[in-house]
Amino acid sequence: MIARYTRPQMGRIWSDENKYRMWLTVELAATQTLAESGIVPRAAAEKLLQKADFELDRIRKIELDVKHDVIAFTTAVAEKVGDTKISRWFHYGLTSNDVVDTAQALQVWNASEIIAARMRELRDVLKQRAHEFKHTPMIGRTHGIHAEPITFGLKLANWYSETLRNLDRFRRAAEQMRVGKFSGAVGNFAHLEPEYEEQICARLGLSPASISSQVIQRDRHAYYVATLAVIASTLDKMATEIRHLQRTEVREVEEFFSEKQKGSSAMPHKRNPVNVEQISGLARVIRGNAQAALENVALWHERDISHSSVERIILPDSTILLDYMLAKMTDLIAKLIVYPKRMLKNLESTNGLVYSGQLLLDLAESGMSREDAYRLVQGNAMRAWSDDLNFREMIYKEKAITKRLPKKQLDRAFDLDRQLRNVDKIFARVFDESKAPSRRAWDTKAAGSK
Repeated sequence: MIARYTRPQMGRIWSDENKYRMWLTVELAATQTLAESGIVPRAAAEKLLQKADFELDRIRKIELDVKHDVIAFTTAVAEKVGDTKISRWFHYGLTSNDVVDTAQALQVWNASEIIAARMRELRDVLKQRAHEFKHTPMIGRTHGIHAEPITFGLKLANWYSETLRNLDRFRRAAEQMRVGKFSGAVGNFAHLEPEYEEQICARLGLSPASISSQVIQRDRHAYYVATLAVIASTLDKMATEIRHLQRTEVREVEEFFSEKQKGSSAMPHKRNPVNVEQISGLARVIRGNAQAALENVALWHERDISHSSVERIILPDSTILLDYMLAKMTDLIAKLIVYPKRMLKNLESTNGLVYSGQLLLDLAESGMSREDAYRLVQGNAMRAWSDDLNFREMIYKEKAITKRLPKKQLDRAFDLDRQLRNVDKIFARVFDESKAPSRRAWDTKAAGSK
């Protein structure tokens, strides 16, 4: 695991101690269910419930000899129980992955609840700041070049909308991972009945996999990690945008920079966008993990072990990193320094060039052919670019234009408010509660969680 990026709550889920606690939870749930069905003696099940325990160091020591973590675990528990007449019913009728895959589902579900909470926090802060800057004009850029005016609120609302979609995707992916299996070594229920699997899973707050081999099929895991990668890519998108907007020659927004913070060992003036750069870098790791998860789907026959080592890395690391990145981005957006005056200054820096599209439409509406209008407007625009001239002033002196568009109409062609007249309508669509079912997803404690 990556301690530098591990937040305590998420870190505890993926600790060795908790992993084995989840294994014990699964084992005891199976024992209780089998006791209720008359397969395991009730007295033995009660004793196991009281005495079954382990010491982490002992499991590790046994594993050094047996080279098998589940056997090391069951042996350590049997030692704690002490009585072989009782301990022989522990792990009865199960294969290793009945325990490992089912316990992993519990870990993933607990991790998913944390991630969903972080996503809700990000969603809420994006909504708040989107409304704060709803009518703060800035230049929209395509290909990195000034295009037409937008507002900073629109940019944030776009991120908010994408976060809602990610919440919905994540709900589905996490739900597909909330399954257990007790179908045995090749999935044919040779030692237990399917009904017992259903009962054990219900006890754990899981659904039974409709069919499995020795393992729960890894398309679920691939979908889950790929969804984490999509969410990470959204954060990367936001981070990249902030990084561009913080460039010195742009300087429309800026990461919060604390009083004692240092930007460079050599250049005291530096205020670098280190947090968004970190988020972009970590997103690459999760996307790489998604590829590994996809490779895990194809296993030999009813199971091989090639997926196991991979998942020991990619499931903890991906959830740990995304938890960290979401918390980091939420704090970053909440504290983001915004410079509305600089935004307006940059918007106006090309002296009206960004209204060329509206001027083109107004000339076409006046009766000029689109081709002639485009040629006329572009000719003036290119000359303004090349000679560093004031495009707006040039247009007001262009007789081919003024004879068709009097001053009042020209003023309207260069009217910022006209460009932004639909901001309220866009916000109404984005923040309409009735059109966002994913907004309700994960807003309460999910069914089946313990």
